[in-house]
Amino acid sequence: MNILHKLNLVFGDSVLRKRIIFTLVMLVIFRVLAVIPMPGIDPLRLEQFLSGNDFFGLLNVFSGGGLSTLSIIMLGVSPYITASIIMQLMTVMFPKLKAMYQENGEAGRRKFSQFSRLLSVPLAMVQGFGLMALLQNQGVLAQLSAFGLATNLIVVTAGSLLLMWLGELITEFGIGNGLSLIIFAGIVSALPSAVGRLFFTFDPSMLPSYIGFLVAAVLVIWGVVVITEAERPIPITYAKQVRGNKMYGGVSTYLPLRVNQAGVIPIIFALSILLFPQMIVRFLVNVNNAFIQKASQFVLDLLANQGFYAVAYFLLVFIFTYFYTAITFDPDSISKNLQRSGAFIPGVRPGASTSDHIAKTLFRLTMVGALFLGLIAVLPLIVQALTGINAVAIGGTGLLIVVAVVIDLLKKIDAQISAREY
Repeated sequence: MNILHKLNLVFGDSVLRKRIIFTLVMLVIFRVLAVIPMPGIDPLRLEQFLSGNDFFGLLNVFSGGGLSTLSIIMLGVSPYITASIIMQLMTVMFPKLKAMYQENGEAGRRKFSQFSRLLSVPLAMVQGFGLMALLQNQGVLAQLSAFGLATNLIVVTAGSLLLMWLGELITEFGIGNGLSLIIFAGIVSALPSAVGRLFFTFDPSMLPSYIGFLVAAVLVIWGVVVITEAERPIPITYAKQVRGNKMYGGVSTYLPLRVNQAGVIPIIFALSILLFPQMIVRFLVNVNNAFIQKASQFVLDLLANQGFYAVAYFLLVFIFTYFYTAITFDPDSISKNLQRSGAFIPGVRPGASTSDHIAKTLFRLTMVGALFLGLIAVLPLIVQALTGINAVAIGGTGLLIVVAVVIDLLKKIDAQISAREY
């Protein structure tokens, strides 16, 4: 199917066309919100504060560019993502919560999401207070009265919740995952300014480094596409059944297991875990307590060490890949469904043996996916160390999210087209 024919099918379908237009309108509203600033900002100090700061560069990407202007949505969707991480970690400690998420179907998942939304409110308030206090200490934000601080805190908390609501509207009435598309739009919005800075500061002596950076970007895109699309088929055979004078079953098919079952979620989770403590300790470093100041400064110095940061980032991505895969993919449930439908894996007994076989295969596949995601996550740090080009904010992590979101979006559009054709 060529591109023109596919575009004709996409825009020729009224339902799909409305979904795409709705998604674009929501993203435009999001970008408008990202440029509405809070009062009392010193633009010059803000620019100096953000320049060359990798931590706030990443935080700005995940806020959709809202932090660079201290907009009303400067927190982005990070409070909701952090709340989702906490809720999914709680499923390990509380079996009832895990049963509600996995066994109660759509109703259980909706209730689980509602708990995540409620938890994101206090998290947004904590993050907003810490960030505004830090900006006040740096002279970026004017000193506010208690009432003014409370007002701004309510505004940024409401902005984060509004962004979360827009993302869920996109998921329900648009096309693709709303939160992923919002993060995608934030990354893409940062690219023009980054490319412009690179163009105006172009140094001919750095040409080999620029070429190396471009080659690395192409290789990352190729690797992301290959790993995202890669799968391991497990052969499945349906037992023959005789009903009356006819014989049914005996059909052979396969169960596809994806190499990267978790998608970009581990990257987003790992970044949230790394960013949230940094925001807190940056605020605590100015507290009038010698012990707290020393402890906070120790944590900041530790995270400022590129080697430690890269190792911690890699390990978090690796662990979250296994963790998220274990939560979203249940071999026991797959085994029970196969047994109920009269299907089996050739050479493997139904029941517990089938579950163990699927789990072992998935463990080995996830190892490949986790190593790949971890390598992509720390690739910008490696590139920066080798070439001196600051690619932390728009490097492997951003490229991975952009490519993965585009692939997921194209798949969902193809699925909609196929459903309409049938």
